[in-house]
Amino acid sequence: MDDDIMVKLDTNLLNNSGNEILFLLSNEAIARGAVEAGVRIATTYPGTPSSEVGDTLSHIADKSGMKFQFSINEKVAIETAFAASISGQRSMVFMKHVGLNVASDPFMSIAYTGVRAGMVVMSADDPSMYSSQSEQDNRHYADLAHVPMIEPSNPQEAKDFLVLAFDLSEKFKLPVLFRTTTRVSHMRGAVTPGKIREGQPDTGVFIRDIHEFVCLPSNSYTLKEKLIEKEHELKKESDISPMNRIIRKGTGEYGIIASGAAYNSVMDVISEYDLDISVLKLGFTNPLPESAIVKFISDNKKVIIIEELDPYLEYKIRTIAQMNKLDSTIFGKLDGYFSESHEFTPDTVAHSLSRIMGFAVQDVPENKLVLPARPPVLCPGCPHRATYYAVKRAVKMMNKTDTIYASDIGCYSLGLYDPYEEADTMISMGSSIGMANGFAMSTKQKVIAFIGDSTFFHSGIPPLINAVHNKLNMLVMVLDNGTTAMTGQQPNAGENFSPAGDELPPVSIENIARSIGVADVQIVDPYDIKETLKAVTKALRENTLSVIVARRECAILRDKAMQKTHRVITYTVNQDKCGKCMNCVENFACPAISIEGGNIKIDSNICDGCGVCAEPYVCPFKAIEVAQ
Repeated sequence: MDDDIMVKLDTNLLNNSGNEILFLLSNEAIARGAVEAGVRIATTYPGTPSSEVGDTLSHIADKSGMKFQFSINEKVAIETAFAASISGQRSMVFMKHVGLNVASDPFMSIAYTGVRAGMVVMSADDPSMYSSQSEQDNRHYADLAHVPMIEPSNPQEAKDFLVLAFDLSEKFKLPVLFRTTTRVSHMRGAVTPGKIREGQPDTGVFIRDIHEFVCLPSNSYTLKEKLIEKEHELKKESDISPMNRIIRKGTGEYGIIASGAAYNSVMDVISEYDLDISVLKLGFTNPLPESAIVKFISDNKKVIIIEELDPYLEYKIRTIAQMNKLDSTIFGKLDGYFSESHEFTPDTVAHSLSRIMGFAVQDVPENKLVLPARPPVLCPGCPHRATYYAVKRAVKMMNKTDTIYASDIGCYSLGLYDPYEEADTMISMGSSIGMANGFAMSTKQKVIAFIGDSTFFHSGIPPLINAVHNKLNMLVMVLDNGTTAMTGQQPNAGENFSPAGDELPPVSIENIARSIGVADVQIVDPYDIKETLKAVTKALRENTLSVIVARRECAILRDKAMQKTHRVITYTVNQDKCGKCMNCVENFACPAISIEGGNIKIDSNICDGCGVCAEPYVCPFKAIEVAQ
C-alpha cells in the first residue's frame, strides 16, 4: 500500500471524533474495533483471510496504546493473549481457520478457566478455499468449547460487533469466538466509527488463583460445571442481543434465517426478484436466540435456512422446532436445496430459492470468451525458483528418480507446478519435515522436505528434532526469504526488526539446526546455481540428515529496496548468441521470459533483474545479458 495512503488510513483509524465516515475493508474495520474496544494486547500468526487485521494494527498499535505481536505460531499467540487477559488487559488474537487447529489445545482449556479482561479469538474461515488447504467450518469450535460466537456480515458490523464481543466476554468471563469468512473479511464498505474506550490499564497485574487457572483434573471438574452454567445464561443474552434481529417482514408465507456472508447474498436476491419474504438475521450464533427463532418459525409457514458450508444453524434450528412442536416446513442443506460446499453467491442462492418458491431465475448470458487457464507462478526474481531449478537438476544428475518431495505451506507450494513438479505431499504447516520422518522410516527412497523460514519457526522444529533423535535419512531445504511472504511480507523470528521498527534479536535457523544435533548444515545463496547444486548433490550422496538453508530475500522486498535507490537492472537476450535450447523457458520458467516470433524474449517490464537466468547453468550460450 502507498505510504501516503497508509498514513491517511492510520490517522482515520485513530480518530476519536466519530464524525468521519471511513471506507474500510472489514479487516481494517476490525482493527478500528480493537482500538475502540481498548485492546491493549493483540497477537497473531498471519494467515489469509485475516492478514489485513495484523497489517493494519502493526501500523497503528503503538499510537493507540496497544502492544501488537506477530507470534511464532497460533498456539503461542493465543496463550500470550490469554495471559494478558487474566492480567487485566483486554486482548485479541486472530488467525485463519486452520490456525485455530494449532491453537485449539489452549483454546479449549481457556473456555474452562474463563478470562478476566475481555478476550476475543477471531477465526477467518475460507469457503471455496481461495488460499487454504481445507474449508473447515470453525463454527463447530464454539460448540466444542462451549463459548459464545459472533458473526458479522459487513464492515460496519465487523467493527461494532467486535466492540460488543469484548463487552460480552467481560460480562460472562469467557473468550468469544469472532468468526468471519473470506468474503466478509475482504468486503469494503462505509464505516461510521464510534468512541474509543478510555481508562484501559497500560500495565496489567496478575492476581494468583490456582483453582481458576491451573487445569488439573480436580479443578477442571468444577470449572466444567461453571462453564455449562454460563452457557445457559448466554442463551438469555442471545435472545435480547441487537446482533440478532428481524430485517424485514413478509406476509408470513416464507421466512429466511441467514447469517454471515450468506445473508448478503440473500438480500441481493430478495431485492433483484422483489420477493415477499421475512428475514431473521443472526449475528450472535452460539448459543442461538431460541425464543426469537421459535417466534419467527411460528410466524412463517415455510422457513428457509441459508448458511455457507456445514448445516450448522440448520441442525440447531430443526432441533429447536422439534422440541417446541412447531409445524412449519423447514428447507435447507439437509434436504438438498443448498450445497454443503463452497461459498454462496446471489446466483447460487437465487437458483436454490427458485426451487423452493417457484419463481423463474434470470440466467446470466453465457460468456463466449473463454480465457486461458492462468496457473499461479512464483514472482520474477523469486529465490525459490532458483532453488527448485537447482534441486531438480541435482536429482537428475544423481539419478535419484524415485525421490519423494514433501512440501509445506507457503509461496514455495507453487513448486508443485510444471516444470518443477517438486511437491508430492502438502497437508499442513510443518508437515513437510513431519512426513519426511515417515517416508524415511517406511521407504528406502531419498526424501527432500521443502519448508519456508516462517513455517520452520512455526512448526518445523519439533519434527526436525524427531528426525535427529531417530537418525533419519532426509534432506531438509529451508527456503529462507526473510519474511512471511505468502500472506503479505509480515515479519518472522528470523528478522531483526519488529513491525514498529524496534530492533529485535534475529533467531538463526542454522544455529537451531546445529544445536539440536544436525551435523550437516549448509547455507547457500539460491541465486548462485553452482553453489546450490554442489550443496544439494553432496546431501543426496549422504545417507544421513542434512539441512540446507537457501537464503535470499523475497523478490518483492528486493524490488522495494531497489526502487528506493532508483537502481533498476533488467536483462535481455542477445539473439546472435541464443542457441534456442529453450532451457530458460521450459525448465527455469521465469514469467518474464517468453517466446515471441520464434525468438526468446525477456519482458523488461516484468524482469526483476536477479540475473539467475544469465548463469551458464541456465543459459549455456551466455546469450542473456544486462540490458543497456
